[in-house]
Amino acid sequence: MTTFDGVLPEISTIFQDYADAVRRMVPIVINRDLNGRVRLIVAEKWQEDASARAALDAIAGEMRRRLDLHGFEPNRAVLFEESVESVIEGIPHFPLAGVSGVSVIDRLATEGNWSSIAPLTAGVTRVVFFSIKGGLGRSTALAASAWALAERGKRVLVLDLDLESPGLSSSLLPQERRPAFGIVDWLVEDLVENGEAVFEDMAATSTLSHDGEIYVVPAHGANPGEYVAKLGRAWMPKIANDGRRESWSQRLQRLLDALERRWKPDVILIDSRAGIDEVASACVTDLGANLVLLCAIDGEQTWSGHRILFRHWRTTGVVREIRERLQLIGAMVPDVDGAAYFDGLRERAWAVFAEELYDEVPAGALAVGSTWSFDKSDEGAPHYPWPIRWHRGFAAVRSLHERFQVVDAREVDAIFGPVVEGLWNFMGGDEEANHV
Repeated sequence: MTTFDGVLPEISTIFQDYADAVRRMVPIVINRDLNGRVRLIVAEKWQEDASARAALDAIAGEMRRRLDLHGFEPNRAVLFEESVESVIEGIPHFPLAGVSGVSVIDRLATEGNWSSIAPLTAGVTRVVFFSIKGGLGRSTALAASAWALAERGKRVLVLDLDLESPGLSSSLLPQERRPAFGIVDWLVEDLVENGEAVFEDMAATSTLSHDGEIYVVPAHGANPGEYVAKLGRAWMPKIANDGRRESWSQRLQRLLDALERRWKPDVILIDSRAGIDEVASACVTDLGANLVLLCAIDGEQTWSGHRILFRHWRTTGVVREIRERLQLIGAMVPDVDGAAYFDGLRERAWAVFAEELYDEVPAGALAVGSTWSFDKSDEGAPHYPWPIRWHRGFAAVRSLHERFQVVDAREVDAIFGPVVEGLWNFMGGDEEANHV
């Protein structure tokens, strides 16, 4: 019996068996519905073409036989549309492997599908801190980076988009400085055209900054209010009076653009939710991020999760649009045997990146021209980790604000220095600025 993972490979095989007929009828769309069942969408003109119709009937019969419960009865397996191109216009889709001219539309229960990559922002640099699993010090690293960049004179805008587990703002703002509203408040108010009522009161400056500024936009305000009820509405799409639909991630993009215009930062740091979920998808793929920092530790859960995500990008044909934005962060590198740990982390990172993201280079050949591949020991490669040393004093984000009031700047540099330097260089920071 065919299961979900076998559906598209089976269809690819069927189409190759009927290659001549398929080539004649392309473009063809495979529509996989919310239940995982598939239909074909072809041009209306083939409905009255006897030869094409015979081929479609045969293909539909094979799909039912080979896909079993993931297929429809042959008389319901093909849909005819006047324009196949209009069916996929504006909808995420990807090519069917091994068959030219055939696309797949994957209908998902959530809007975050990870395979629609927004173009790079035309504004200031946007950096997303992301991790496959939580508890790696991701938010702490972001807060430390914000502080260090501000110490070098930068205006830093920080967004807490870990909406289901908020807390970043507490590390950068004392209770008395937290703004009245947050991102979830705006997302809810925007649904009823009331976003302006909260916009000016959803950012606060941190007292930690000296030479620069840190503007913090929290997930919720000083008084969360009915946060659970609001959070349940934050993901809602917005339907305009003319019927146009704006997804929640598009609304989030609009908010980010407005915050950028209002506060005019030099860089925007975004704390994403961990895991392969809808919020993380919006942060990583939908906001035009220039750089996505993948916080990782050396463990099977880390590499399994990254392999799943990287393979999805490769399978859906968007790997070239996202891979150049990625950079691995080696989180929690221990003091004891740290060098050996780091070497192991780099080794396994290279194996996953080389298998799923890098272009294949034949043995003995050199990567040339448009080939995108890196040597295992290349310190400028995205798989080569920017390390963060584990330190008891920075192990919990809750104490960060108090720590930064008295911390030795050299200590921050010793722990987070490679990440700060990496960000600084990515932003094109000048060498004459005051370093942490």
